[in-house]
Amino acid sequence: MEIRELKFKGVFEITPRPRRDDRGFFMRTYDQDIFSRYGLNRPWVQENHSRSKEKGIVRGLHFQFPPFAETKLVRCARGSIFDVIVDLRKGSPTFGRWESLELSEDNNKMVLIPQGCAHGFCTLSEVCDVLYKHDNRYNPEFEDGIIWNDKDIGIQWPVRNPILSRRDQGFQTLRAFKEKHGAIDISL
Repeated sequence: MEIRELKFKGVFEITPRPRRDDRGFFMRTYDQDIFSRYGLNRPWVQENHSRSKEKGIVRGLHFQFPPFAETKLVRCARGSIFDVIVDLRKGSPTFGRWESLELSEDNNKMVLIPQGCAHGFCTLSEVCDVLYKHDNRYNPEFEDGIIWNDKDIGIQWPVRNPILSRRDQGFQTLRAFKEKHGAIDISL
């Protein structure tokens, strides 16, 4: 398993190394000892699975406020996605910026997203299965989001007219988020 930190402090790309043979492959997607060596081990309390049935679906940009802020470990088990992280952490030098990576069943990559970041993705293939481990429970009273196409963030999505849920269409801009909340204080 290869683990490397991306541009944002605390965001890690994790690449498992599958063992392949004529039957297929075997791959370890989580190893407590390896994750602990990098300071990434978490008490995972929930795992979710989303399926998107069309290319060009955008989900996000989602996050939760403390005390239900959550670290996520995300991987695409089927298809491929353009995965996006937006830093909303108080005091972070990368606050309001985004970074992305492609997660797919072919590259086997995963991303660990720390508390205080918004997360979203765009499907790059017809059918995508995305698995998310969380270190905190879902609480709808503490969830929120940033609009996917916020001009101040400037994410370069691979789609112009995505398929969006009604909820995701109604999210606030980064500017509105800053006026209302300032940032996410994960030290609470």
